[in-house]
Amino acid sequence: MMKQWFSLMSLVLFFGTQALAQDKIKRLPNVVVKTLEGKSVNIQEYGRKNKPVVLSFWATWCGPCKKELDELHKTYGAWQKKYQVEIVAVTVDDARGLPKVKPMVAQKGWKYTILSDMNKELQEACNIGNVPYTILLDKKGNVVYQHNGYIAGDEKELEKQLTELAGK
Repeated sequence: MMKQWFSLMSLVLFFGTQALAQDKIKRLPNVVVKTLEGKSVNIQEYGRKNKPVVLSFWATWCGPCKKELDELHKTYGAWQKKYQVEIVAVTVDDARGLPKVKPMVAQKGWKYTILSDMNKELQEACNIGNVPYTILLDKKGNVVYQHNGYIAGDEKELEKQLTELAGK
């Protein structure tokens, strides 16, 4: 009985420290991703834009991801004018799913910058377990907001964060 209790406590401690190790990031890591045209881009460039940047991690197979990006698409023009924000959609589709990205983006009419993290290096460096996952950077490139998952209305919280950044 004591041995079972010890084993259980060891598991709790192990997974507890693993959860602590997955703290939220404060700045973007030094990771290279690709545009859909195959050009390499260091993700840290988006922290040097001197404007708020939303990074939305998604995949073609992820229903909530597509719903979130559809909702952001509805407000993107107004947000660009009001907050000077840039939205960057980072697909985590693998080599098999990547060919579906361009047609889906075109069909949906999304006007975002689309980047590919096919090898999930950025996803891992940012400690992102599942998509959708949203990161908001301030004008200085600091991560000021992170959110995992999507339910209708989450974009309102994101806009609240943008309003605070804009001091409005």
